[in-house]
Amino acid sequence: MRGQEWGGHNELSGVVHGPSVQAAVVHGDVHIRTGEAAEQQLPWQLPPAVRLTDRTAEVERLEHHRTLAAQRAHPALATVSGLGGVGKTALALAWLHGLRRDFPGGQLYADLCAQAPTGPVDPAHVLGSFLRGLGVPPQQVPEGVADRSALYRSLTADRRIVVLLDDAATAAQVRPLLPGGSNVTLVTSRRRMSGLALEGGYQVHLEPLAPEAAVELLAATLADDRVATQPDDARALVGLCAGLPLAVRVAGARLAARPQRRITTMVRALTAEHGRLDALAIDGDHGVRAALDLSYQGLPAEAARLYRLLGVHPGTEFGGGVAGAVLGSAGGGSGGDPGPGGARADPDGARADPEGAWVDPGKLLDVLHDANLLIDIGEDRYRFHDLVRLHAMGKAAEDESAAERAAVFRRIADHYLATATRAERAIDPRHPLRERSYGPGPVVTEDFGDGTRAALDWLERELPNLMAVIRRARRTGERDISWQLADALGPFFLRRKHYDAWHTSHAEGLAAARELGDGPAECRMLTSGGQGELGRGDNARALEMFEEAARLFADAGDELGYARTSNYRGLAHQRAGQLDEAAELFEWAAVELPRCGDLRAGGLARLNAADVEFTRGRLPRAAEGAVEARTTLLAVDDSYNAARAATLLGRIRLGDGRPDEAERWLSGALAVLREVAAHYETARALDALGEVAELRGQRELAQGHYQEALDLYVGVNRPGPAEGVRERLRRLDEGGATSTDEGGDASGSGVHGSGDRGSGDRGSGDRG
Repeated sequence: MRGQEWGGHNELSGVVHGPSVQAAVVHGDVHIRTGEAAEQQLPWQLPPAVRLTDRTAEVERLEHHRTLAAQRAHPALATVSGLGGVGKTALALAWLHGLRRDFPGGQLYADLCAQAPTGPVDPAHVLGSFLRGLGVPPQQVPEGVADRSALYRSLTADRRIVVLLDDAATAAQVRPLLPGGSNVTLVTSRRRMSGLALEGGYQVHLEPLAPEAAVELLAATLADDRVATQPDDARALVGLCAGLPLAVRVAGARLAARPQRRITTMVRALTAEHGRLDALAIDGDHGVRAALDLSYQGLPAEAARLYRLLGVHPGTEFGGGVAGAVLGSAGGGSGGDPGPGGARADPDGARADPEGAWVDPGKLLDVLHDANLLIDIGEDRYRFHDLVRLHAMGKAAEDESAAERAAVFRRIADHYLATATRAERAIDPRHPLRERSYGPGPVVTEDFGDGTRAALDWLERELPNLMAVIRRARRTGERDISWQLADALGPFFLRRKHYDAWHTSHAEGLAAARELGDGPAECRMLTSGGQGELGRGDNARALEMFEEAARLFADAGDELGYARTSNYRGLAHQRAGQLDEAAELFEWAAVELPRCGDLRAGGLARLNAADVEFTRGRLPRAAEGAVEARTTLLAVDDSYNAARAATLLGRIRLGDGRPDEAERWLSGALAVLREVAAHYETARALDALGEVAELRGQRELAQGHYQEALDLYVGVNRPGPAEGVRERLRRLDEGGATSTDEGGDASGSGVHGSGDRGSGDRGSGDRG
């Protein structure tokens, strides 16, 4: 958007997948819906099924239980328990994937991480993920387990879905995650979940494979004639593996990599290994421990080192770039600029081993995958089986010094911080970036692609790992990582609305900044965290945080920081309906921020002040402020917030009876706001355009604008303006008309104002 030129063009380039519409100028009420689009919104979260050997009886028992439950119109809840590596998840996936035709409403999956080093997953986090998977916008996810569970049950009451809760710790962890309606839930756990009996839980306990079935699995893994020609040795080998499918596959993978080796060689090695495994804490799984130790000993030196160093990683899955980070090389990622203060990794993507050879981390990951020590989950991403992760952690503790493990964690943390900082810049280039501090390096960044969407998607995918790093970094003394990583996530949280993670990360970051005695960092955590509290609806806590930051800035003599907090405090007062206090703070900030050198933040403060005047019905003053704000924002190349100012001008012109001028402002703003997917601001422009169309008697056009605005308001959890639009639609349906003079707010949404942070795409004021 430049000046008042609101032109458009009709160009389409690149490859288009699926239904598409290309048009230059469209007038009227246009709705486009496809069956494929609806199908894509269903959650299909189950991991791929894997080979299942000799579990026919268990599948039949589960299916019989489901059939009986369906006949009684009851939900089907079953639990599968057994040793780690016995095949619980394989059984669950094989059965549930087979139910897809009967349960077309989707599949939900959660790893409850009973064995994770950071502890089991909080049910509240799982419910948040499930609700988003079911189509609930992040802004509409309630607070607290009870409210989330209630909404989850309501949404699933009339669906036909299956739910897999993998690796559960306790029945208490599972109960809030049970769906409503006559759906199917399967829980896997090492423990027998007898506590779910009151919920109708049907228990299936998996024993290790019978010798014949284990031999069959070994033969399938080897894919040659050694089992057929050496049957006695094959039976001895699976006996030493205790019939556990994981152990059989690991041992088979080692043999498959050595097609000339006889099975008896593996039998002798595994027999000798049994006496030296007691120190490895994988309770009861002696066969797995033995097989893993042998596989580890058979790895090339660099692959073995990567394996044990990956055990330092705090999350449950990781991308290929992490391998380069733990080894201190760029393989699997990118050695690009990590940001201020960072170092580059080797640009050729390899590192020198002690003998001088060059090693590619990607090839080492292939070695680990081929040895069945890593699970490839697609898109250059991997995870450990929980037993294998414990084994890798044990080997790291055994073979690496505490100092080396700490250095590896720092490289992992630096990898995430550098890449998150790069993503932060892509999302909001204007976000003031404080210099990051990195360890001795090298710092390996990951190549997530170009543009805002790619940056947001990378942060979304890595959010569990980023949160795990934030928590561990503070506890291990790497407090700079904790607050800086929380800071880098700020623009992401503004867009994607993960309020739980926003609250947690900034609470950790604030504590870390205080422990460091870093006043500026503390202020950043207070202002950014306060914006999250505004989003959560806790205006009082947000104001408290902003005021604390203001005191710190004042004590430090930081005039710019103090002026920015005035804008934030104004937003908190505006949200609370305290317009006099908000107006005073906005007016002061609009003068002081440019004086302190921040023209953009001054323009935003002027826009917020104009919005308050509009809410009060003072249209001339509101228009004057909006024009001034838009001019400033265009001058600093902030087209998004300039479009917000144009929306306000359109609403003002509609309010003082100039619909043609209103339409010009609103249509131009709408084009910009759609482009950046600013859903709340888009809804406000559409809402006002609906008023323009209605005033002109264009009934169908008005209904189309209102309906799209309503969908967007609901999506970003803005019930006030949504109800106003519903009322106008009802009146149109009844043949009536709505008034265009509603106390100066023709759109009916003035109480939310341009200062409302509903779009989540940029702040209404620059971050402190």
